[in-house]
Amino acid sequence: MKRTLRLAVVLSAACVALAAISGSAQAQKVDVAFGVSTILAPGAGACGSSCGNPYAPQSLAGGAYPGFSGDFLFWHNLGFGAEVFWRGSTSQNYVASELGSGVNFRPVFYNFNAVYAAKLAPHIAVELVGGIGGSDTHFSESSLFGNSGVLSTSDHFDADFGGGLKLYAHGGFFIRPEARVYLIHNETNYSANHATRVGVSLGYTFK
Repeated sequence: MKRTLRLAVVLSAACVALAAISGSAQAQKVDVAFGVSTILAPGAGACGSSCGNPYAPQSLAGGAYPGFSGDFLFWHNLGFGAEVFWRGSTSQNYVASELGSGVNFRPVFYNFNAVYAAKLAPHIAVELVGGIGGSDTHFSESSLFGNSGVLSTSDHFDADFGGGLKLYAHGGFFIRPEARVYLIHNETNYSANHATRVGVSLGYTFK
């Protein structure tokens, strides 16, 4: 979680800096947002014999994923953005031969994206993104007194794509239903190497 919080702090600081820069050019825009999502993914039984690990992998599905995101549009409707989302609570009872039983896990997704955003109506804008990043899993030991610290971390490269619809409620404040598809390289900790995040973010556009 410390690493996740550091990523969130760095992302927030970067967005604030970009917001300050954006004030020097009218055509530039910066979005900052906080959201909550959940993950859709194949069930634990979907892996079958193709996983190659001597245990039954868990599914990434379920759970609440809070997170931060921000983007900077610097040329017409094009720009770049970053986001980090993590599972709010640890998932329990991950059983792996190399870790032992009674191990909890917490997935984290962070990505850096190209962004295209265009106005559809006076208070509606569409946002399309695609990029690369990482999928991290933090394993911790389960006990009667809760988690006893991180045992190990499994890091994997990922690519993501998706989009959202920004609905402006008042001024620069918006509500954004959104979805992301993650394609995770060489992911054997879970029942599939892909997952979909769906959720809603609340944010503000600086112009």
